[in-house]
Amino acid sequence: MQPIHILLLIAGYFAVLMLISYFTGKDDSNEVFFKASKQSPWYLVAFGMVGASLSGVTFISVPGWVEGSQFSYMQVVFGYLVGYFVVAYVLLPIYYKQNVTSIYEYLEDRFGVVSYKTGAFFFFISRVLGASFRLFLVAIVLQQFVFDAFGIHYVFTVIISILLIWIYTNRGGIKTIVWTDTLQTLFMIIAVCLSIYFITSELNWSFSDFLASDELKQYNKTFFTDSFLAKNHFLKSFVGGMFITICMTGLDQDMMQKNLTCKSLKDAQKNMVSFSIVLVGVTFLFMLLGALLYIHANKFGISVPLMDGQPKTDLLFPEIALNGGLGITLSITFFLGLIAAAYSSADSALTSLTTSFCVDFLNIKNLPEEKQKKLRKKTHIGMSLLLIVVVVAFKYILTSNVINSLLVVAGYTYGPLLGLFAFGIFTKFQIKDKYVWIVTGISVAITAILGNIPAEALGGYQVGYELLPINGLITFFGLVLIRSQKH
Repeated sequence: MQPIHILLLIAGYFAVLMLISYFTGKDDSNEVFFKASKQSPWYLVAFGMVGASLSGVTFISVPGWVEGSQFSYMQVVFGYLVGYFVVAYVLLPIYYKQNVTSIYEYLEDRFGVVSYKTGAFFFFISRVLGASFRLFLVAIVLQQFVFDAFGIHYVFTVIISILLIWIYTNRGGIKTIVWTDTLQTLFMIIAVCLSIYFITSELNWSFSDFLASDELKQYNKTFFTDSFLAKNHFLKSFVGGMFITICMTGLDQDMMQKNLTCKSLKDAQKNMVSFSIVLVGVTFLFMLLGALLYIHANKFGISVPLMDGQPKTDLLFPEIALNGGLGITLSITFFLGLIAAAYSSADSALTSLTTSFCVDFLNIKNLPEEKQKKLRKKTHIGMSLLLIVVVVAFKYILTSNVINSLLVVAGYTYGPLLGLFAFGIFTKFQIKDKYVWIVTGISVAITAILGNIPAEALGGYQVGYELLPINGLITFFGLVLIRSQKH
């Protein structure tokens, strides 16, 4: 597949998104941009959230991770499933009861303005980094397989990617996202299914032959219970996955903003439960695809592509799909899936960052109505520029697999949110609000120290995704220390 063909494919794909944006963005009000007027069908939100949750990280990075970790990621995913039920039946009722635009408004009502701003700040950092991880993946693939052929610098690749997102989210905001995410999820699932079909056919297997093969058994170990000291022990992965979901979905403005566009709490809960079950099945398909990619690569002598002189497992799927001689249909399917995966999370991230910054930091609700829309549009541009800077920087500072990097960062940035919300929901204490930022800062610092202690110093114990609940627990106990006498 030639670079020019990929460019035409991208152009056609975005033309469809622009068409959706045109129809969903006719009402350019802040009420539509932030809440979609609370008229989103729950089943559309649920299906679209699958794509937003998977993103380019799952589409590329999870299959590339299989050789090094086998199917151990599924232990984390089973934890996700439990976490989604917590979100549906503990957090969503709170958000709907208070009718919030930004979920961090709950912290202001419960504790005070410093807690509110602190929560919003940690979301802001988390989402900027998370969105940038996802955009970085699609940018390096586009750079390696498309724009290098035209002599276009990586910086311009990033600018083009984010500019396209800005264009189709600028008017309709979250209302546009609900519909574009649905289309993008569909493309992603079709892409992974067709990729499995074409690669198994090339290996002269049926799907059942593949599942029964000895080759698959080399990669499909799922549960790791031999040593609790290991980073990938089942209990540590499961508990970490549960808290990752509670934080990265339930305490995340990006994911919750979609849920809050549903007509009622009951619809939002139906959305969350159905989406969580589908997500587990789709993620397992990506694990199978990862094993299949390595089996194919070993049989046909395909090496993991290099990036800046180092093997980059995130690029194995695109290498096989585009240069593996499996036909133009797989190449088209892959790129549609990649673009859908990357932009289904990045577009909603940009919208939620704009929402959070406007509501949480600029107090847009307190401004005259004629100024609100102009401020929202300026903020939307500002968030786009910020993402460009961070994604460009990642190329020069990121060394590990992207999915692993994303989950590690979550342990540091979402932990304070977990502690704050848990203290607010499960205790009746008030706190000395002005000290909250000190507590959360100390919690992150302690967590960073714990996360970087060598395993040898801990008797061989490897710290994994349990850093997130540990961070939340430290924050919780810090809040106990600054509780006030008023109940």
